[in-house]
Amino acid sequence: MSDHFPALIIVVPLLSAFLIAATGWIRRMLCFPIAVFAMAVSLYSAVALLLKVVSNGQVIYHLGGWSPPWGIAYHIDYLNSIVLIVVAAVAFINLLATRSSVALEFPEKLGPFYALYVLFVTGLLGIVVTGDAFNLYVLLEIAALTGYALLGMGEGRAPLASLNYVFMGTIGASFYLLGIGYLYLATGSLNMADIAALLPEIYHSKVVLLAFIICMTGLFIKMAMFPLHLWLPDAYAYSPSASISLIAPLTTKVMVYVMIRIALTVFTPRFTFASLKVSTSFVWLAAIAIVMASILALSQRSVKKMLAYIIIAEVGYMVGGLWLGNRNGITGAILHIINDAAMTLCVFLAAGNLLFKLKHDSFDHLKGVFRKMPFSMAALVIGALSIIGVPPTCGFFSKWYLIWGGIDAGQYGFVAALIFSSLVNVVLFFRIFEIGFFEPAQEHHSSDSTPVEEAPIEMLVPLMVVAALLIVLGFYTDDIVNNIIRFAIPAGIT
Repeated sequence: MSDHFPALIIVVPLLSAFLIAATGWIRRMLCFPIAVFAMAVSLYSAVALLLKVVSNGQVIYHLGGWSPPWGIAYHIDYLNSIVLIVVAAVAFINLLATRSSVALEFPEKLGPFYALYVLFVTGLLGIVVTGDAFNLYVLLEIAALTGYALLGMGEGRAPLASLNYVFMGTIGASFYLLGIGYLYLATGSLNMADIAALLPEIYHSKVVLLAFIICMTGLFIKMAMFPLHLWLPDAYAYSPSASISLIAPLTTKVMVYVMIRIALTVFTPRFTFASLKVSTSFVWLAAIAIVMASILALSQRSVKKMLAYIIIAEVGYMVGGLWLGNRNGITGAILHIINDAAMTLCVFLAAGNLLFKLKHDSFDHLKGVFRKMPFSMAALVIGALSIIGVPPTCGFFSKWYLIWGGIDAGQYGFVAALIFSSLVNVVLFFRIFEIGFFEPAQEHHSSDSTPVEEAPIEMLVPLMVVAALLIVLGFYTDDIVNNIIRFAIPAGIT
């Protein structure tokens, strides 16, 4: 069975999604256990694949025994094996943490919700594991369509925000598909390894250049790179808590992974960094994205919308890290995929707990919340410290690599943007902490009389685990970098 982990990580949740949809009509209470089983299998398979890659090197799996170009090949190396664990772990923890929230928000829709949840994760896992460029597009659409539905299940402005996401997501996917079409015209193959082997002979072709530009444009839209970010703030602010704490940590990070995969593995560093000469422009674009998203976050008065703009700034971190084109910068970008997924999960789970108890997440409703919900706020503090970049939390170490990458490349504008963003994050989070700690709850004249009204224990325990994980990841940064990320970066990059 261990030889089939690349297939199991996709097939088990895919079949489970259909089973959940059918079970939802008969006995809704079984939907959650089936979803837990599917996510547990995916997480177990992801861990097993990482151990296999570390022990034996790259794993190549031909689905159904059919070799390319007729069949679909799965390539698992150091880069996607660690991203697989990120996707599977976030999905598993969030599933456990949001059970009460889902039961409260969708008591009659447990079947559809959990079916969409598992299918969304299936799409993301497939995107990460596949070695076929067109297969990646199909899985991209599976993840996108289920993501639209998960976001649109909310009330109020959620369906309208989801519709905007549909338009922008479709445009982004169309750009990517068009770019892959041009690559097929130029090489006659859709297998990423074959394309990478055929491209050096035709690097000078304008079709290849056009394919690269169109693919990157599509991916920038999908990852909400500023100024192509307009779909993200409303989609994340008005959507159900259980949906957004899954989608926010994963969607942008998986799209950044695809960008790194296309740039380093398909087009290779020789074309991406040496031939194109666009690295400096992309790094400046990333720096502008970081600064503008940080400024826009300052104007927000709700926790979720503020966090949405912080995510847009963090996308700039990772995009800039790749295009620095040196080992420290790319190490920082890959490490930040891991760390930012954990940080985003932590702060959105904490925001979900606040919404569950307070029914609002505007700053005006946070008065006295430290005394009312001490554990949720403690987790939010740890998540905030990590986003700011305070050691020993994990966020500090990825920023450290990004800053050193910027200094090595002489990109001081990018370094300044990172430092500016960190300072703005200090202001953003300490504004919340000041309101929550120093201003008493409106219904209680004395802050000491505010009773503790925490979220249910099944929401608190996963949140505290994720908060602790931010510190654990920080302590194990050297191991992650030296045993995994170092081998994910092509040898020619110094």
